[in-house]
Amino acid sequence: MKIIISGSIVLYKTDRGIRQSIESFLNTSLPVKLFLIDNSPTQLLKEGLTDTLQDDRVEYIFNNRNLGYGAGHNIALKKVQKLSSYHLVLNPDVYFDSNVLPKLFSFMEANKEVGLVLPKVIYPNGQLQYLSKLLPSPSVLIFRRFLPTSIIKRSLFNYEMKFSGYNKKMEVPYISGCFMFMRTSLLSRVGLFDERFFLYLEDTDLSRRFFLAAKNMYYPGVQIVHHHTRGSYKNFRLLLIHIKSAVQYFNKWGWLTDRERNLINNKVKEAAQSATIKENSLKVKTA
Repeated sequence: MKIIISGSIVLYKTDRGIRQSIESFLNTSLPVKLFLIDNSPTQLLKEGLTDTLQDDRVEYIFNNRNLGYGAGHNIALKKVQKLSSYHLVLNPDVYFDSNVLPKLFSFMEANKEVGLVLPKVIYPNGQLQYLSKLLPSPSVLIFRRFLPTSIIKRSLFNYEMKFSGYNKKMEVPYISGCFMFMRTSLLSRVGLFDERFFLYLEDTDLSRRFFLAAKNMYYPGVQIVHHHTRGSYKNFRLLLIHIKSAVQYFNKWGWLTDRERNLINNKVKEAAQSATIKENSLKVKTA
């Protein structure tokens, strides 16, 4: 049977939220297959998922070491290129209703030029998360991480595309790795996650490559819930990993002389701002 949507979740030690994330993915009548990639040092998580693993739509893969986020997902991505039409890279701290996958499938089927899509993302309390972003510059990442929000409010307003209103479809260069719904037929051209990124900015890098090959879209027609713990703000080791990934990203794409970044960001900002102006104009005419 042809798999319509495959998915992968990379696990590491904690079991918090995993079952809810798994059940969200499997709660559909569409033909799906889910890969659980366990980077933990032991198979303790597997013991707690015995009933889940009896579902023939689930495949558990134990690595016995922490390969990293992107490398873990790559194990699944290598398998699905000829298996499924679409693949979902999913965080274990994300959950969603049963209408999400069918609606994203329909959206992608109707928009063949789209390669990667992100739905509306909210916190458990209903607050909106601004996870559709422009491509980062070194200064944006440094200021965002180390300066108070009040000081860099304008910079964040642009980087997190808040000018769009987050209330309509829009093209975005950088889609969060917590939920990347992608067209698998593009993977041979776009490539997989760059495994030099152990954690952080692997999603930025892959999103950018998808953007150059197709369209990345924000689609608020459905929404997901993301706990979003922002680990590098609380854990010094994760902060160091984040800094290393940022250095690797800018070494790859350019630091101050990334002309492509400027062209992409300007194109996206102009399109989003134009759509907002048009929307406001229509509201005035119908008022």
